[in-house]
Amino acid sequence: MELAGKLRAPIVHAMRGKEFIEYDNPFDVGMTGLLGFSSGYYAMATCDVLLMIGTDFPYQQFYRKDATIIQIDVRGEQLGRRAKLDFGLVGDTKTTLRALTHKLLANDDEEHLAVSRERYKEARRGLDALAVNSGKLIHPQYVTRELDRLAADDAIFACDVGTPTIWAARYLTMNGKRRILGSFDHGSMANAMPQSIGAQASHPRRQVISMCGDGGFAMLMGDLLTLRQQDLPVKLVVFKNDSLAFVELEMMAGGIVDFATDLHNPNFAKIAEGAGLLGLTAETADDVEPMIAKALKFDGPALIEIPVPRQELSMPPAITYEEAKGFGLFMLRVVLNGRADELIDLAKVNLIR
Repeated sequence: MELAGKLRAPIVHAMRGKEFIEYDNPFDVGMTGLLGFSSGYYAMATCDVLLMIGTDFPYQQFYRKDATIIQIDVRGEQLGRRAKLDFGLVGDTKTTLRALTHKLLANDDEEHLAVSRERYKEARRGLDALAVNSGKLIHPQYVTRELDRLAADDAIFACDVGTPTIWAARYLTMNGKRRILGSFDHGSMANAMPQSIGAQASHPRRQVISMCGDGGFAMLMGDLLTLRQQDLPVKLVVFKNDSLAFVELEMMAGGIVDFATDLHNPNFAKIAEGAGLLGLTAETADDVEPMIAKALKFDGPALIEIPVPRQELSMPPAITYEEAKGFGLFMLRVVLNGRADELIDLAKVNLIR
C-alpha cells in the first residue's frame, strides 16, 4: 500500500490474494482473470507499467502485450513464466519492496488510479445489483451475499471448484480476520468439504463454512459421517443446480452443446439428516436468510440444500470475439437440436431480471 501510494497506482489481485489485499485498501480495484471484475481487467489492460508482486497469475490473455512488466518473486524460476519481462527481481516481497520503494520517484499523475477507482465502483454496483432477492428463483449471488452478511467476522470459508469459487470471489468480504480456502492451483473438484474438516479440526473455536457445488459435494458425501463422528460443527451450503455448471459455461463459450453434465441429485438435506446432521432446505428465496441463520446458530454440523438456477450465467470481466462467436454457435446448435426451450429459460434467469 505504501508503494501504491507513492506511485498513485491501482492494485489488482488474483484469487489467492483476495483475503490479504482486498480489505481496507483504498488502492484495490478488484480481481482480474476469469473470476474477476471488469475494473481489475481494465486497470491491467490500460497500464503502462505492470508490477507483479509474488504472483504466478497464469492467464496470458489478461496481460497487456506492450506494457513494461516487472516481476518480483522469491522463486527465480517463476520469473518470465507467464509474460515477457523487462525486469525480473528475485527476492521475497517484504524485503524487496522495502529496498525499492525509497528509490522510486513519487508520481503526481492520478488519472489512471482515479479512472480505475471509478470503474471499480461501477463494477461493484453491477455485481451487487445481481445479489438480491428477486422472487421465486434463488440466485447464487444472493445466497453468497446473505452468507457473507450473516457469517462471523473471523469465519473460515472453503469454496468448491467451479461456480462456488466465482461467487466466493465476487461476494465474500474479506476483513483481515476471515480466511478463504480453495483449490486455486488446479481445478480439482470436491475440495471444499475436506478443507473445511481440516480447518474446523485445527481451529475448533472458529466458524467454518463450506460452499459446495452439488457435483463436488456428491463425490465425497461419505465425509458427512466424519463430521458427525468427530463432532465438527462445519456448516455446509450446497448450491444445487443439478449440473456441472462451470463445465457447461465453458462448453457454451466454445460453441459446444452441453453433453454429460446432467446430475441426478438426491435430497441432500435428508441424507444429511440420516447421517446425524441438521439438514435444511431453502425452497424459496425468502427461505435463504432464515435457513442460513438457523444453520449458523446450530451447535453442530449442518447442511443447507439450496436449489439455484442451472442457467445462471457468470459473466467474465471482458468478452472476447472468440467467446461471443462460440456462444452464438451454441445457441444455433441448441435450436437445431430441438432444445430452444433451454434458451428461453436462459433468458428468463439472466436477462429479464
